[in-house]
Amino acid sequence: METQRRKIALTGIKPSGEPHLGNYVGAIRPALELARTADFDSRYFIADHHALTGTPAAGDIAAWTRSVAATWIAAGLDPERTVFYKQSDVPETFELTWILSCVTGKGLMNRAHAYKAARDRNVEAGEDPDAGINLGLFDYPVLMAADILIMESDLVPVGRDQLQHVEIAADVAGSFNHRYGQGFRLRIPEAVVPPETTGHTLPGLDGRKMSKSYDNYIPLFLPAPKLKKMVRRIPTDSTPVEAPKDPDSSAVFQILAQFAEPDVVADTRKRLEAGGVGWGDLKNQLADVLEAQLGPLRARYEELVAPDSELDAILARGAEVAREQASRVLRGVRRAVGVEV
Repeated sequence: METQRRKIALTGIKPSGEPHLGNYVGAIRPALELARTADFDSRYFIADHHALTGTPAAGDIAAWTRSVAATWIAAGLDPERTVFYKQSDVPETFELTWILSCVTGKGLMNRAHAYKAARDRNVEAGEDPDAGINLGLFDYPVLMAADILIMESDLVPVGRDQLQHVEIAADVAGSFNHRYGQGFRLRIPEAVVPPETTGHTLPGLDGRKMSKSYDNYIPLFLPAPKLKKMVRRIPTDSTPVEAPKDPDSSAVFQILAQFAEPDVVADTRKRLEAGGVGWGDLKNQLADVLEAQLGPLRARYEELVAPDSELDAILARGAEVAREQASRVLRGVRRAVGVEV
């Protein structure tokens, strides 16, 4: 009797610059906890080819990819438990992308959120609807579908804003199976959307959501002096030191609550509400907490991101496992469509 196959969960990570505190709290930490506790095999990959849709400067992709990979390992990703690889190291993905493009309706791509948003911006600006939109942006959902399907992914953890990508992958797999399913069937993936309480949004240096788009972020691995200097820039109101303060209206306290131990957070809340604690004191406390939490991670990150570190071997081992999986799926697909006998 055939043993039951463990389910596979896939997570893609787009390299788009240096990771920041918001990335860590909102995405990295919850994803690592899921990989440690869930009863499935996990695959995490750096989606370096997806980053090309923004046409970054030469050299940026390699630097960002290495930085992001080093960040996830430093933050606790265990490559012995999770297959960790670069998208570009699995060339089978790109052949599958073309085959899937040939069974995917253009109308489906017309409805993709990123493309529609770009078109809407052009229309609002009075420009041609497709001005500045490259074909990579238009059809990258097919590449994303190939990422998912070539790993025979059962589960794809995503935020609600990314749900459509998994739905498109399921539609594309269904189209392939309808046309070629007698020869080989692609596994239909299912999105896993975490509860609203999973992950958190951090405020940035201007009070808005911390984001590279707003240029208001605090890099994750700043040296301690620079980290403290950036923390001091977080805006606060003019409430006097001796007056009671509302912790929930404070961006500084919101960040502290995501990094300090619960008893420290509770004690700090009481002291703020009682008065006698200034915003400067709270910022100093936050800087100390961040350094205590992130200092060891920073040291590990700097080891990994250095040239010729063990990171290269980790990614190479992950790519070997991923390619073995991808090659088997692609062989089935090629035979089903008739380009391999």
